Amino acid sequence: MFECERCEDKSTILERHKDGDRLERVIFHIDVNSAFLSWEAVYRLYHLGGKLDLRTIPSAVGGNQEKRHGIILAKSIPAKQFHVRTGESIVEAKQKCPELVIVPPNYELYNRSSKAFIDLCREFSNKVEQYSIDEAYVDMTGCMGDPVELAKELNRRCKKELGVAVNVGVSNCKLLAKMGSSSGKKDSVHTLWPEEIEEKLWPLPVEELFFIGNATKRKLNGFGVRTIGELAKLDDRFLYANMKSHGLLIKQYANGLDNSEVITESPANKGYGNSLTTPRDVCDSVVAKQYLLSLAETVSARLRAEGAKIRVVSVSIRDYDLKFCGHQRTLMTPTDLTVEIYAEACRCFDELWNGTPIRHLGIHTSQVTMEETRQISFFDRVDYEKQKKVETAVDILRKRFGQDIVKRACFVSTKEKTCEIDHMSGGISRDKRTVDYSKEEIR
Repeated sequence: MFECERCEDKSTILERHKDGDRLERVIFHIDVNSAFLSWEAVYRLYHLGGKLDLRTIPSAVGGNQEKRHGIILAKSIPAKQFHVRTGESIVEAKQKCPELVIVPPNYELYNRSSKAFIDLCREFSNKVEQYSIDEAYVDMTGCMGDPVELAKELNRRCKKELGVAVNVGVSNCKLLAKMGSSSGKKDSVHTLWPEEIEEKLWPLPVEELFFIGNATKRKLNGFGVRTIGELAKLDDRFLYANMKSHGLLIKQYANGLDNSEVITESPANKGYGNSLTTPRDVCDSVVAKQYLLSLAETVSARLRAEGAKIRVVSVSIRDYDLKFCGHQRTLMTPTDLTVEIYAEACRCFDELWNGTPIRHLGIHTSQVTMEETRQISFFDRVDYEKQKKVETAVDILRKRFGQDIVKRACFVSTKEKTCEIDHMSGGISRDKRTVDYSKEEIR
């Protein structure tokens, strides 16, 4: 990414009205176009000496097929012309476009790029909500200047300083701003003010409205509702009778009604979890529990880092046929220890698994508490204070010297046996966190 330049004079952007009058809200929604692919293209062009812009050819960021992560994560506009879709397998995408260039994901790069993007947004307002890695809401209420011109300035600076194109939606609420940014052509500014709803929003297919998934679309289509405008005019009693409160909510959205605030601070976690897709189907409970241990390591490390404890542990399994099942257990006392979370996860697994080959495993926790101390229980199976010191010391070592500095013995390969399981698995796999570009063809 480019080094971020600073405005010579931001007073016209950051200065706000100081009178006590109630101002009409102005909200921006900014969305980086094909974020992963754009960030990858910029990095290769400006940091690795590449000459070919991935955004100008049929290309995509995709996972590792050998590890069953072989799906399209982001695609270029030329790839879209071949009907390549995000979320489909690389095999399917290659069938549509044999010349498709696939590059591996680098989440470490994407996180750095996302931070630079959010930092730039904060130069326009101190009220910024990061909605996802490549999306943000900015509350521009009270900022001096024409909102559309400010949005164009933000768009221009993203291109000049970060090298990426963005869409900016402008409205009086988050919902309409997001709907605005997703409409029209890429790399541009789109307004969707309340007075523009009938012209710009209502003709769109109903499934394009925020909060409407495939099941809701099918139900609405069954009522003869095809457009957002038709939904906006449905009778409240009919909607509630057939869809309960969800029906009333999406009708409000169809009419552009949304009072949600731009949230500058992330809400507290209601649970912690992690999951993984195994490289091959698992039919051995010993191997499955080794995966659970690796997941327990990452989940408990996050708990300790944030000073949190949990009371409920659940295990989820997706089998070779993609069928899902789950089971949970409640602990006597809250914990943040790997050994205790793993022990409960194993009990859940034993009560849940029927021997069907496993494709995906997950550990999830809930009933979070921030209590610093833990009451000693007669039923404790471990010395909590002693074990907490051990696991905290391991956390410190891993943070200072890398997460591989300390491993449990069962994850260490020997001459007799090779361990293929990452001792801290789940979430973004290690091969996606960074890329060895010396092994990549940089064109």
